[in-house]
Amino acid sequence: MDIRAIISPTVQDREALEEFADVLTDRAPEVERDVARLKKSQGDRELTADLFRAIHNIKGDAALCKFELGIAIAHPIESMMSRFREGEIVFSDLLAELILLAIDRLELATDAILSRKPLENLRLLDLVQGLDKLALASADKVDLRCAELIEAVTGFPPVITGMSSRAPKLATPKVEQVNASEDLQFFRSLAMQFESRSPLFKGRTMRILRLALETNKAGDNLIDPIQLEAAVYLHDVGMMLLPEATWLKVGKLTDADKALLRNHPGYAAGLLQRMSGWEEAARMVAQHHEMPDGGGYPNQLKQADICPGAKILAIVDAFEAVMLKHIHRGKNRSVLRAIAEINACDKQFAPEWIAPFNAVIRKTIES
Repeated sequence: MDIRAIISPTVQDREALEEFADVLTDRAPEVERDVARLKKSQGDRELTADLFRAIHNIKGDAALCKFELGIAIAHPIESMMSRFREGEIVFSDLLAELILLAIDRLELATDAILSRKPLENLRLLDLVQGLDKLALASADKVDLRCAELIEAVTGFPPVITGMSSRAPKLATPKVEQVNASEDLQFFRSLAMQFESRSPLFKGRTMRILRLALETNKAGDNLIDPIQLEAAVYLHDVGMMLLPEATWLKVGKLTDADKALLRNHPGYAAGLLQRMSGWEEAARMVAQHHEMPDGGGYPNQLKQADICPGAKILAIVDAFEAVMLKHIHRGKNRSVLRAIAEINACDKQFAPEWIAPFNAVIRKTIES
């Protein structure tokens, strides 16, 4: 295959590629479901046939749309499934995780191409070349090759564990910050009200708070942890002032939905701005959807104009959103693939905070 079709694919037929993206959105959860079932019942020939068929259909869809990258990713996976079906290899956890990672990368790449975004961070050449080698690996080397390829593509070793949702050790209010403790209790109560709107949000606040505080610590505590804590509690509370049909919507958002959602940072920031001593937290909340390249909202701020706390909040909030997105789709998203997706989209985030965040995640998955 022409390497250029992998590292710099061209859109021969945009309408066809859009159709492929839509179909892939439907097929990817089927792959996730079949992988999860097959891990539990490796001898089930019907499940094996279902997963083989799902991968084969993705390859066929890519061929019909003349999308060479899709073929390049799906074909070696199909070959591995054929080998498993013939009893030549086992369907290990590592092989399962690699298949899901490859499909994730295909989804991200398709979206990036359609949005004219860069592909370098997806490491597509490493992925495709590694999949080709894996398809030919001897049975006793498959797991080793899977582990090597997962680390090459994601930057993380394939240690797959769940994120802890235990409450972090909260910051101790400074003596000079009058009423800080009472204010934080009030802010936290509002966050709990937000969480109560959906069972999917359970534990969300504490997960984000732990990641935010530990990322700040890994970056030498450049941000006042009390202000950061307040921002975590309130950053999405403004959602509750919007119609629930919009912010609890499952599936694609309309342009009207997106326009409504862009109002939520301002509501909570407005509350903080009206309370003495919380100006820094207000800036974090107001700016947590801004992007370094100016592509965020509500004010299209660029890197130098976004406060550090908002940059941290953007990363940890996006990580939680990735996990939640795949729950909505019926996926069981591993931490490894979620952090890989965040790193693949790092142009959206402040580069100086990606490394501290990665350090926190690495510590989590290796503990």
